[in-house]
Amino acid sequence: MDDPYKVLGVSRDATADQIKSAYRKLARGLHPDLHPNDKQAEDKFKKVGAAYDLLSDAKKKARFDAGEIDASGAERARGRARSGAGAGAGAGAGGFGGFGGFGFGGESAQDIFDELLRRRDKGRAKGWSPFDDQPGMAPAPGGDAHFSLKITFAEAALGATKRITLTTGKNLDVKVPPGANDASTLRLKGQGQPGRGGGPAGDALIEIKIEPHPHFKRQGDDVTIDVPVTLAEAIGGAKITVPTVDGKVAVTIPPGANSGTTLRLKGKGAGTAGARGDQLVTLKVMLPDRADDELADFLKKWESKHPYDVRKKEGMD
Repeated sequence: MDDPYKVLGVSRDATADQIKSAYRKLARGLHPDLHPNDKQAEDKFKKVGAAYDLLSDAKKKARFDAGEIDASGAERARGRARSGAGAGAGAGAGGFGGFGGFGFGGESAQDIFDELLRRRDKGRAKGWSPFDDQPGMAPAPGGDAHFSLKITFAEAALGATKRITLTTGKNLDVKVPPGANDASTLRLKGQGQPGRGGGPAGDALIEIKIEPHPHFKRQGDDVTIDVPVTLAEAIGGAKITVPTVDGKVAVTIPPGANSGTTLRLKGKGAGTAGARGDQLVTLKVMLPDRADDELADFLKKWESKHPYDVRKKEGMD
């Protein structure tokens, strides 16, 4: 297998954060959803996942750096096969110390071990490994697989079911819970890298990435939005339509509303049914785009009869 450091494009003294950053960048660019029916991109995606699986595990990384395991996580061969009658007896019964079931004969110990590794990697793609059932092989859990999942603002607020492609090529439907937060992580038990020797598979860790919305923002489970209104709507009151994560709804503006006036729409925020937050609609009084002499003259006449000091009220005079 390829050197995991070279696969991720990092140096051997790279920090855990640098390794994670390199993996995320490569995984995003090679994700099967972006390259449908591209076998080469799929293979690279799997190699990147396997490399990160090894280097993100401090114990595996240390053993790999020390030469105790190879890039696949398998123990490296130690020593050489004995020559003479002793070695012949072992090979005659099965090819090499109990591995006769794989049909080896006449090869060196290193050749046989390399072939087992090749078959292990090929078998894993089908959910099987020649190492799995060998007597004396200590069970070892598989590593976790890391993914990034982009969802819309509304999907995060209301929940959604999204499909992802695992490093094995398997497609899986993931349920995003209502009220999901940006950078939160979903854990799918047993959907990570396969175990060895009968060990349990690792988990799939899915980091949620919420795409920004042009109007909505989150405050906990509450959704906020700034809505522009005209001078006439603010002074006289009006019924307007505003967007929510559920769709558009009618809202009544009270007469004499100011910029900063906030209207609360109960249960129109994020979260599960019956426990959703609210939507907070903050009004912004907007003047016409172009100066209007008629409006200006009217306001000057009106102000001369009805003077008021807004800054004095706030202690800014």
